Amino acid sequence: MSNTSAHTPSISILSDFKEITKMRLAVSVVFSSVAGYFLGAEVIDFVTVFLLAIGGYCMVGASNAYNQIIERDLDVLMERTRNRPIPAGRMSVNSAFTIATVLTILGLVVLYFINPKTAMFAAISIFLYVSIYTPLKTKTPLSVFVGAFPGAIPFMLGWVAATNEFSIEPGTLFMIQFFWQFPHFWAIGWWLFEDYKKGGFFMLPTGKRDKGTAIQVILYTVWTIMVSLIPVFGVTGKLYLTPVSGVIILILGLGMLYYAFKLYKNRDAISAKKLMFASVSYITLLQIVYVLDKFIRQWI
Repeated sequence: MSNTSAHTPSISILSDFKEITKMRLAVSVVFSSVAGYFLGAEVIDFVTVFLLAIGGYCMVGASNAYNQIIERDLDVLMERTRNRPIPAGRMSVNSAFTIATVLTILGLVVLYFINPKTAMFAAISIFLYVSIYTPLKTKTPLSVFVGAFPGAIPFMLGWVAATNEFSIEPGTLFMIQFFWQFPHFWAIGWWLFEDYKKGGFFMLPTGKRDKGTAIQVILYTVWTIMVSLIPVFGVTGKLYLTPVSGVIILILGLGMLYYAFKLYKNRDAISAKKLMFASVSYITLLQIVYVLDKFIRQWI
């Protein structure tokens, strides 16, 4: 019994740290950044990969901590968020702010060691997320548009970390993840509509779970697929995708589009949840295909 009680505080602190930084989301963002790095790097430097992972986690973790400080009074109203460290009373605002500040400084310093442009884009991302996207979430559905900018930076950030330059290649990676944000977040907004409503969040483009929202989900899914296939045509500089990989991406995209049409047909929370999972699978598998395509071409 004494051993269990002795370990409980440290386990609780670690658990709250993971929750205040949204560990699963942060890891997925780091995955995107590393994928972008592998695409941009001519020679893989694993020290840079490590710094990118640490710096990326710090920046995403800081953004999420600031977000939870700002939304603490709203989080307590929603089923999904009321057990977060601040609304549940397990962590003070001052403690959360200290964590966010330390992570911001540490993240910027680590990313600056890679190159100044990487740190600059990371700083822009955290500013947009905390200062513009977060306050807009309770004001207008356009918050999703604003939030798509910081959300699209990680994939691009990896390329910038590898090359120290912004050009058409990282711009294309940015656009892929930018358009993908819309069906992804609208699926979440539809699935958790009632819970978001309790907190006063406006996530869906029409403000309702209606035909208009479902049509926009389909349109943005189509645009996501189209942008994802642009590198097949050899117009995006060093970022190139073979036709075989293009077909794989198209099949993955059609799978996501299938669930978008299911949402249009059924217009229910279950269909939205399935689309959300399909969208996560799409962007993850797309990044894996892009990276594998590059290295297979090099080996051949």
